Amino acid sequence: MLTHLNSEPKAPARVVVVGGGGFIAGAILKRMAGDLTTLSLGRPGLDLLVPGAGARLAEALAPDDVLVVASAKAPCKDLAMLADNITMIAAVCEALRTRPVAHVIHIGSDAVYKDSPTPLTEAACAQPDSFHGVMHLAREVALRQSYAGPIALVRPTLVYGADDPHNGYGPNRFRRLAAEGKDIVLFGEGEERRDHVFVEDVAELVRRIVLHRSQGIANAVSGEVVSFRALAEFASAEFGGRSRVVGSPRVGAMPHGGYRPFDNGAVLKAFPGFRFMGWREGLAEVHRQVRVGASS
Repeated sequence: MLTHLNSEPKAPARVVVVGGGGFIAGAILKRMAGDLTTLSLGRPGLDLLVPGAGARLAEALAPDDVLVVASAKAPCKDLAMLADNITMIAAVCEALRTRPVAHVIHIGSDAVYKDSPTPLTEAACAQPDSFHGVMHLAREVALRQSYAGPIALVRPTLVYGADDPHNGYGPNRFRRLAAEGKDIVLFGEGEERRDHVFVEDVAELVRRIVLHRSQGIANAVSGEVVSFRALAEFASAEFGGRSRVVGSPRVGAMPHGGYRPFDNGAVLKAFPGFRFMGWREGLAEVHRQVRVGASS
C-alpha cells in the first residue's frame, strides 16, 4: 500500500516533527539524529490548542520540508479529547494550506480498522468503534482534504519501549511491575491476544518512508499475536521471577473480541531488508535498555 516517489533513498532538506516531546516522536527524532536534518516542534513553543498555532507552525515550515505529524492527545477516551484532537489537526491543516511542504507523514493508530478474525492489512475496512479510532481517522481525512501533496499514513498497533510514559496495561506496565517485584494483575486471565510493536521499529519505518518519499498506508505491526498473560510471565521471568502473575474478575467484554491479528507483508515488500522484531526479541531489548539505564 506504499509507493515510493524516490526510487533510491534520498535525504530531504529537513524533517520537521510536530509533537517532538512525545514517546513515538522522540524515538523518530533519535533514529534520525546524525543522519537527517531535523526540527522538533512541540510545547511550550508550539501548542496546537492555542489560537494562532496554525500561523506559528506555517512560519516554521519551508516548501522542501517533510512534516511528521505526531502530536495528539492519546489515548482519546471521550468527546472532549476528541474535540481537542480535531482542534490540533485543524491547526496543522491551516499551516499546510498556508505553507505546503514536500511530504507529510501522519502517525496514527490501528484503531481505525474494523475488527476481523483474519489478519488485517492496509486494505482492511477503516470503521473504528472507539473515540481513539474515530479521532485518528478524522485526522487522516482532514489532512487529505487540506493537503494535495504525498501523504504517508502510518498506523501503529500497541507500541512498547523503554521511554513509554503512559504505563498502560501491557508490556510497559508489566515490565515496571516486574522490575519492582510487584504482582502483575491481569484483566481476567489475560487471555486476549494482540499485536505489539517496538517503538524503535516504528521509528525506522518512518525514517525509510522519509528517505523514499513514500505515500500511502503503512501498518506498523509485528505480525505476531501474543496473550497478555504470556507478556506478563515473560516480564516476570526477565526480572528474576519475583512477580506473581495473577488474574482478576473481568469487567465487560474483551476488547476486539480477544483477538486482533495483522499482516505486515505490504510494509516488508515495500522495504526489502527491513523487519519488525518479534515480541520476545523486542521486549528483551527493552529490558536490556532498562537495566543499562538503571546501572548508569
